[in-house]
Amino acid sequence: QVQLVESGGGLVPAGGSLSLTCVASRSIFSTHTVEWYRQAPGKQRELVAGLSSFGSTNYADSVKGRFTISKDYAKNSVFLQMVSLKPEDTAIYYCRARQLRAGGYDYWGQGTQVTVSS
Repeated sequence: QVQLVESGGGLVPAGGSLSLTCVASRSIFSTHTVEWYRQAPGKQRELVAGLSSFGSTNYADSVKGRFTISKDYAKNSVFLQMVSLKPEDTAIYYCRARQLRAGGYDYWGQGTQVTVSS
């Protein structure tokens, strides 16, 4: 079993920046796709950014150009750098690491709250 722990959330004014970190309890990011999701109150959880084990990235249209996903193998960590934050970015942000093959492992973190004030 792998634990994912997110950190770095907080309260920031509109236009500000935050950097989220997801640390895995063991080295998995070379073999797992890692993704950041978010869920705002009353809304469905949505994919924000993804980073494959091969290094390819994808972003939701709403965050393109503002958010950057990256990873550090040595630290078993994945990051989400967020700039130019907007009030609509307010949500709980979750880290997910999974294997894309059928029946592959699928791990979620507990989430970290990001609040952007207007």
